[in-house]
Amino acid sequence: MNIWYSIITAACLGLLSQSLLAQSVIEDQGVGMSREELEQVVQRWPEEMQRAAANDLGDRMELLNQALANKKIALEVEKLSPETDPEPYWKYIFMIQQAQAKFVFDEYMAQLKVPDMSALAEERYVTQKDEYALVKEKRLSSHILLACPPGCDREPLRPIAAKILSELRGGADFGQMAAEYSQDPGTKDSGGKLARWMQMGEPHISPPYLGGLFGIEEIGGYSDVVDTQFGLHIIRLDDIEEAHYLLWEDVKDEIIKRLEGEYRELAAKDFKASFRLSDEVRIDGEAMDAIFEPYKAAAE
Repeated sequence: MNIWYSIITAACLGLLSQSLLAQSVIEDQGVGMSREELEQVVQRWPEEMQRAAANDLGDRMELLNQALANKKIALEVEKLSPETDPEPYWKYIFMIQQAQAKFVFDEYMAQLKVPDMSALAEERYVTQKDEYALVKEKRLSSHILLACPPGCDREPLRPIAAKILSELRGGADFGQMAAEYSQDPGTKDSGGKLARWMQMGEPHISPPYLGGLFGIEEIGGYSDVVDTQFGLHIIRLDDIEEAHYLLWEDVKDEIIKRLEGEYRELAAKDFKASFRLSDEVRIDGEAMDAIFEPYKAAAE
């Protein structure tokens, strides 16, 4: 009876396989694609490929060849087994798990409904105005640089810098002094002007330079001689843009965008946390000890 059962089962499977292939709109060497599958493949092609396949028979055959070849290659993975190919088999299994997990997460995030943040954004504007609407004070400056990179002896330059600063504070023309003494090739020919507004704490600007600039009390005033990694600076304050708050209408969209981002970030964390070990977890302690035993010596 078992023999007959096996024969009947094999025959049914063979008929099913033939039936599926019979429904294929393209088939080669036992691998086929149904109309629905091929339609989905074509929908995911770039428009250029879609037009080429629609208008040129040669292009169509080449693209169909590529599509079916991809499926044939993918089906090769079914030949792997944990007994004969343990390393590639488990590599494949874990790759699939990671892809599945990413797919589920991405789908969750794509379908996530973010609530209207307008009211909360307006509340944040009122209660956390410094964070969302404050524009810090900005300053514009010019400088004279006596270049002296790290390792250079600066002591002989300090009397020169002090003399320049004294003459400037005595009324000397800054542009002329910059042209004569400054060794900053980017600014000496423009009167030492740095065409950049700066804020305290601004990245990529030497902190000592910013400290010297923001220590000047009035427009047209000078800093003391300032040391940076580039050498000795004499800084002039050229202009000030006072700190101020942006209007609600100017920052509303940005605040809403930030709040929506925070909502998505929290939702993502909660979603992932929902899959962590639950109170119902069962762990085989003996199996765990056996699995991790070989790694104890390496850890010690």
